[in-house]
Amino acid sequence: MNITKKQIDDLNLELTLDIAPEDYAEDVRKKLAERRRTAEFKGFRKGMVPASLIKRVYGEQVLVDAVNEVIGTALDKYITDNSLRLLGEPLGSENQPELDWAEGNSFTFVFDAALSPEVNVEVEAADEIVKYSITSSAKEKASMVENMKKFYEEHKEETPKSDEEIEKEVAERLKENHQQEAEWRLSKDIRDFYVAKAGVKLPEEFLKRWLFAANQGKISKEDIEKDFAGFCEDFKWQLVRGSLMQKFGFKVEQDDIYEAAKAYVTYQYAMYGLGNVPEDMIMEAVGNILKDRRQLERLSEQVEDNKVLAKIKETVKFKEKKISSEKFREL
Repeated sequence: MNITKKQIDDLNLELTLDIAPEDYAEDVRKKLAERRRTAEFKGFRKGMVPASLIKRVYGEQVLVDAVNEVIGTALDKYITDNSLRLLGEPLGSENQPELDWAEGNSFTFVFDAALSPEVNVEVEAADEIVKYSITSSAKEKASMVENMKKFYEEHKEETPKSDEEIEKEVAERLKENHQQEAEWRLSKDIRDFYVAKAGVKLPEEFLKRWLFAANQGKISKEDIEKDFAGFCEDFKWQLVRGSLMQKFGFKVEQDDIYEAAKAYVTYQYAMYGLGNVPEDMIMEAVGNILKDRRQLERLSEQVEDNKVLAKIKETVKFKEKKISSEKFREL
């Protein structure tokens, strides 16, 4: 067994595996023996099928399986021994030579792989980020007042609200909405600022191929191309966030996940107008979430986001900027 590495550029590399017969021969022998022990052929008792027949019927598939196992083990060991921080998994290369699947042959396999970029970015007090304060326009207020009046008229409340009460409610709602929008924008701008500051580069062509292979045909190459820019920005932030988690000495604890799950469940109930949900119902829903691997991954990322963004907000300088809601939505 021999593995050689060819560095294509800073992030892309090619791994070539040369596999000799002695690397897979014993595994092939064991697999054929197992097939013979369990195979059932008409005219032969179980376990008594001639080895030559077993080899003729199953030989090539057993050879393929054995060689693939050798490849997987060898690649994993090489990646670990050489401390390669790869993105995704190695992919079969377009430079792959043709193979003659016959026992006793040597085989050459070529794989494309990509390195995870090194990320080193500092959060400094001198970093300046725009922080928007959104103001409501008269047009926006009037529109919401009109809609709210229609709502109350349609529902014919026993104690109808006065114009003054409606206008006050509108002002409070708009203030809350604008605060949420401004906070969302600030978090986005912080992410964009540090992704740009870190200067993260990705092996984009490899990532497109890897996404297509990893999704096993569930999404098309056209869909990947359409959504790829957004995927790259999210992925770059994940790398920056991971680097900052280490730099700040942060960890995602079990309590963090639990609290995030509880907050999510409470928010979901509130979205349906349920504010006083019994604690046991909330705990049951939290328990279900904590059993779901994908939900756990999502919550873990959310916790990381919250920790890193909170630390950044404590550290950097903000440039306050007032903006109308109309202009804000044009950003």
